[in-house]
Amino acid sequence: MARKNLIGVSDNHVADGEDDRPLAGRPIVGLTPGQRASSPIGGITRSLSNITQKVERAQELERQLAEGLAIIELDPALVDASFIADRLGVAAEAEQSLLQQIRDHGQQVPILVRPHPREDGRYQVAYGHRRLTAVRELGSKVRAVVRDLSDEQLVISQGQENNARTDLSFIERALFAARLEDRNFSRDVIMSSLGVDKAALSKMIAIVRRIPVDLIEIIGAAPSIGRRRWTELADLLVNDDKVTEAHGYARRTDFLARESDQRFETLFAFLSNVKVRSQAVAWVAPDDTRPVRIRETNSETTLSFNKKAAPGFADFVRQRLKSLYLEYQEETGD
Repeated sequence: MARKNLIGVSDNHVADGEDDRPLAGRPIVGLTPGQRASSPIGGITRSLSNITQKVERAQELERQLAEGLAIIELDPALVDASFIADRLGVAAEAEQSLLQQIRDHGQQVPILVRPHPREDGRYQVAYGHRRLTAVRELGSKVRAVVRDLSDEQLVISQGQENNARTDLSFIERALFAARLEDRNFSRDVIMSSLGVDKAALSKMIAIVRRIPVDLIEIIGAAPSIGRRRWTELADLLVNDDKVTEAHGYARRTDFLARESDQRFETLFAFLSNVKVRSQAVAWVAPDDTRPVRIRETNSETTLSFNKKAAPGFADFVRQRLKSLYLEYQEETGD
């Protein structure tokens, strides 16, 4: 009974697992209510063991964070972009789709970051820029894996992630390669980042060297345009006069209003004096439907109405053509 009085609990109490009754006496240091000790020394030993286990768990978490094995939540305001851009803009439709997906289901895939090399308490993205942007807009924490990465490791991770997604266009990959070379990364590192061989990499960088970077940035990602067409465009920029003409044309308001693939096509047509390939582009309505497709050439613009997406919309527009034309004349003064 002396032992039972020492810890203030009966055998029946312990067996039942009840630990919320008041204790008749003061428990030994380190024991939770309902816990039995064979001796005061044993209780102290277990207490020290618990402390040691907690320290070991904390050390293990630190190790996992250092090796990138644990996912943590970060304030997006503390996370900066990579020092190498890999995109020439993202379509608003794709951004909204990702935003809605994360809003509905949460951020399923963490981003990869490293501690910022120059600013304490901040981080730098290796990959996951779009997810970071979406989470930042939603006002929530971003789920991230933190790893200590060198510059070479960061760009290799960044490039290989993009290759896995296969959603970067040819010119985005080529521009990424050229930017890495401009920062004195070796060709071996760049090849590892992009997953290409030496010959392919040389062709990619050569195209970027032949086309002014600001002109590439104005054209944009041009997702449907491959290496051959970009090479043909470079062939048209044979001298400074052609480059000047290209810059002037690319800054026109009607040129900038086009989607990226069409920008490439119209500039190519302007420089080579051929007709623009006819390409239909979907018009996205405020309700995110696509009731109209617009096909445009040098000589005409054609609207195609999707009767399934918006029944009767074509008749609605047809009936208002006269008033639309009169409004157009008032606006333009014709």
